[in-house]
Amino acid sequence: MTATTPKATSAFPDFCEGIQYFGESLPGFETYGKTPAIAEGKTAISDSSDANAVYQTLLFADALRYLTLQITGSKASGHPGGFASSAEAHAALIMLGYKNIITEVGHHAPGFYSSMFLDRSLEDMGIYNVQQLRDRFREKHGLLGHLSGYIPGILAPAGPLGQGQHFAMAAALLHRDKLFPFTMGDGGMGEPYPMSSMAHFHTAFGGVTNFLPVLIWNGYSQEHHSMVSTKTNAEMLQYWRGNGFAEVILIDAKDFDDQNQPGDYVDSTAFSFEQRLAFTKAVLEGVDKAAKSAFSGKLTAFIIKQLKGAGVHARGAKSHNLYPKDTLDAPHIVNALKGRALTTESWQLVRTNCERAGGGPAAKTAVTEFELPLPELGELPLEEYPVGKDPKVSTTAMGVLVGKVGLCDRTFLVTNADGNEASGIANINQALKIIHPTTDDLYNQSPNGQVYEPLSEDACAGLAVGLSLMGARTLWCSYESFAINGLPIWQTVTQAMAELRRQTPSTITLFTAGALEQGRNGWTHQRPEIEAYFAAMMRNGNVFPLFPPDANSIQACYEWALTTKNKGIVITASKSPLPIRTTFAQTRQGLKDGAVVLHEVAGGKKVVFAVVGDMTLMPVFEAATFLENEGIGAKIVSIINPRRLYRPTDVAWDTCSEADGEFLSDEKFAEIFDGDALIGVTGGASGMLEPIMLRSNSKRDTFAWKRGETTASAGELMAFNGLTAEALTKRAIELIH
Repeated sequence: MTATTPKATSAFPDFCEGIQYFGESLPGFETYGKTPAIAEGKTAISDSSDANAVYQTLLFADALRYLTLQITGSKASGHPGGFASSAEAHAALIMLGYKNIITEVGHHAPGFYSSMFLDRSLEDMGIYNVQQLRDRFREKHGLLGHLSGYIPGILAPAGPLGQGQHFAMAAALLHRDKLFPFTMGDGGMGEPYPMSSMAHFHTAFGGVTNFLPVLIWNGYSQEHHSMVSTKTNAEMLQYWRGNGFAEVILIDAKDFDDQNQPGDYVDSTAFSFEQRLAFTKAVLEGVDKAAKSAFSGKLTAFIIKQLKGAGVHARGAKSHNLYPKDTLDAPHIVNALKGRALTTESWQLVRTNCERAGGGPAAKTAVTEFELPLPELGELPLEEYPVGKDPKVSTTAMGVLVGKVGLCDRTFLVTNADGNEASGIANINQALKIIHPTTDDLYNQSPNGQVYEPLSEDACAGLAVGLSLMGARTLWCSYESFAINGLPIWQTVTQAMAELRRQTPSTITLFTAGALEQGRNGWTHQRPEIEAYFAAMMRNGNVFPLFPPDANSIQACYEWALTTKNKGIVITASKSPLPIRTTFAQTRQGLKDGAVVLHEVAGGKKVVFAVVGDMTLMPVFEAATFLENEGIGAKIVSIINPRRLYRPTDVAWDTCSEADGEFLSDEKFAEIFDGDALIGVTGGASGMLEPIMLRSNSKRDTFAWKRGETTASAGELMAFNGLTAEALTKRAIELIH
């Protein structure tokens, strides 16, 4: 094929501006390219075996490869190779009318952008032609290096591997009438924990099979052969079937190779044109069969086996990303672009099919482009306990409210890897039931339950945050000690929520049994460093860790969390009975101001204790009594919502799509925290105290978690970390003198 630079003609489509090379017509265009395979008024091809549909799917795959390479080459940066090996599968899904496509592979971003460009989704962000597509790639407010919810038509973020299935399963659960394919790379197959999460989901929701894993088996990871590259086709099929997949369809390009390419992985673009069509037909028919199987109630997977980098500038892992030398002027990039160049007529044909597929641009049709209708919750059954009376378990008090939410909203889901009963929230299981195919009243199990309990924090967090991103209410419960294993996808989603162009319910967590309670259980339970993650994430602008000091406060915190949008809200509370120290009104004010004063006694000089947590208040109240006996004033402040205590300039709140710019004023901060000395106290990471330490002008110090130890009681563990009344008293006196 020869290729030419574009010439301005009346037949030159405007969207093609910026395409550097056009080719000659491929064989058969006059026969199979006369009219779009997706007829006007239709949303998909009518027959996957139709010669016109096969031919035009091949054109679409080449268009995707061309655009992927040209936009990455325009910045000599980005990742064309992985997506290139998936081009036929992606094109087939679109031609069959499936546009709710998700990926776990952030490096496939330029390919997905190319697809969104061709179906006109990117016009919503001012990208109308290829030149603008090139200009906006890897630019701020443009086409980011990895997928995010900021891009029209993109359903979910991608980057950390092993996450795409969570979004696809969540969407499938909410929209039973639509297919949610998600692509995963063979390099990411070993990431925690795609297979186990799909297996648990399928056991819990056996009838929900309208999600479709599409494995891009190209033999290579980022910089080397993939760890599954040595598997035979039979072994790969056995692996998926052994993990519960009833239908596994594998299309291997090697079976169609007529060029004697070496190795198990080959490039279909090197075949004769006749064999290219044969391979494309097999993929199109295979995807069609897989989609119908997924809709029929079978757990189904589709595998396309083709060499990484097929049809672009390099092959294998060398095709993975571009370097500064890989510019659009470089001979190997030029030759690759010319090899994929299409005629203007072919470009127009591809665009017409893309526009019609799925009923219009993904930006107008994908499920995430609309807010999910949710039922009203009505009045929550709040119960305000008298201050100073019998101790109550905070988590149990919140569990009552969670049960009401689930009964009002049947899409609501609670997830917990370590067991709700162990966290003091058995009442959630009693109200909503654990999802299990075996009905058992003793264990509160029911096939129609709303409590999802896989023994994997990744699976728990993944489904909860996936549902939340898709528009549903959820609650992820965990021990603070274990939650770090589910944090990566939670962090991914909170960042995506900050960029979304629509509202969605905040993703809410309940982390029980903080390190002070659980440290005495042994080494596996001592993980309070997760609070340092949340402390750092507060500066993102939409992450709000909450620390209710008692059973009244936690109810008010959850009540507030349910009203919020596009936030990540972390409620950390004890599962032990603790004193009631606040009223609902105090916590509601504390949520607004960031903190609430629990205790104040005047004296000659004043020591202010700024306390994060509930159990940590016990030695602080004891220390305050010691000080007051010495004639020293003491004030105890409970830090409920530390994000409010930063200054507006400390936090990127104004960059969030649902911006929350409420911060405590300097005057109010001084009113609450000024004293002769300030001591910050937390049973977790000291970073949570940063906003107070930044703004205070008092002499100050911090008491925080240092290291875990196996102990017999929470008090002994606090003493091991220096969190005792005696130590607090001693340091307070040193500071004021």
